[in-house]
Amino acid sequence: MGQKVNPVGFRTGVMTGWKSRWYAPKEEFANLLLEDKKVRDFIKKHPTKNYKAAGIDRIEIERTRDEVKVILHVARPGLIIGKKGQEVEVLQEELQNLIGRRVNLKIEEISRPELQAQLVAEKIAEQLSKRASFRRTMKRALEESMDAGALGIKVQLAGRLGGAEMARREKQIAGSIPLSTLRAKIDYGFTEAVTPQGHIGVQVWINQGSYGDETDGADAQTGQTSKGPKRSYKR
Repeated sequence: MGQKVNPVGFRTGVMTGWKSRWYAPKEEFANLLLEDKKVRDFIKKHPTKNYKAAGIDRIEIERTRDEVKVILHVARPGLIIGKKGQEVEVLQEELQNLIGRRVNLKIEEISRPELQAQLVAEKIAEQLSKRASFRRTMKRALEESMDAGALGIKVQLAGRLGGAEMARREKQIAGSIPLSTLRAKIDYGFTEAVTPQGHIGVQVWINQGSYGDETDGADAQTGQTSKGPKRSYKR
């Protein structure tokens, strides 16, 4: 089961929340859902500026009666904020003109982008587009994520790898990836690398630990008692 279910959707509503957090009556729900997609597509595929280079991991949207709150989780926020915050104000105005509502734009920085599956997948796709060796690229991504503190990572590529005539699928795994364990914090990312031979699909799974054990997990091994030989005392 864990091989066929998207890890994010599998845990949404059970261990994690939704990326769009609002309530709407039945007659307005479909229009607001399309509005959310329009906002996300506009930011990621901006007609004039390459906001994707800033490393956007996810876009969360909250709605109130008065405004739409858009939260960007970004690895390099300086590319979106700009000098003295001018770029943010421009993007905020563009979003307001796009959907016709008041938009409150908030940007949050990601401290360790090597642990975010979507950012790792986009980095691999960027290197494949520059004709880098796919095996070396996969191995480097595994090493960087494991060094950053991931408990496990799996990378899978599908397409005409290395310019071969027949498409195939290759994957590399490091550490543990418990896909069916709901308590496991598995992040998933997917993107496509555009190459002269065709598109290559890039999938990344990263095990970030367990939900609720962020503080105790690091000290779990140090807190264990030593397994040395028992001492025998003579009377």
